[in-house]
Amino acid sequence: MFRRARRFLRGTPPPPVPPALQRARRLMDAGEYAEAALTFHDLAQKAEERFPERAPFLYFEAGHAAILCGDHKKAVAHFRSGLTLLASQQRFHRVQKAGARITAELRERGLQAEADEIETLIKNNLPTQLTAESSSPQKRAILPTHCPSCGAAVRPDEVEWLDEVTAECDYCGSPVRAEA
Repeated sequence: MFRRARRFLRGTPPPPVPPALQRARRLMDAGEYAEAALTFHDLAQKAEERFPERAPFLYFEAGHAAILCGDHKKAVAHFRSGLTLLASQQRFHRVQKAGARITAELRERGLQAEADEIETLIKNNLPTQLTAESSSPQKRAILPTHCPSCGAAVRPDEVEWLDEVTAECDYCGSPVRAEA
């Protein structure tokens, strides 16, 4: 599933970050959120077939960009797509973590109805026996805040860890090593 980062760990460097992903990041940095949302959405749709483990996170970025440009309806649609994909992949822990972050962001921006809609989606997509994490979070190495390859935000409590000091970028698949 995570071929790219595992190849790197075996000594083969990962392929370069796709130009479209680099472009989407530049658009976000430049404040061109509407165009960034379209680019991330296009990347997510293409990733659904070739890299389905990456698609949900690209939808989340499309949603975040849509919020920043004021298109709340599209933002919720993108968030719904990403969370539904994660649930269909049975990555329920990721649904919980990403869903909580998305809901908090929506509430922070005063989008209560949208946050309620996402919370309902999360509840409907989680197995009934799944409960909130009761164990204390595992102490991990400190990762950089952004992927050195593609510039995406790295969230240590949400990433897939490859070993004790290396996680995999959700967006480009590059390994992200802990800061020394």
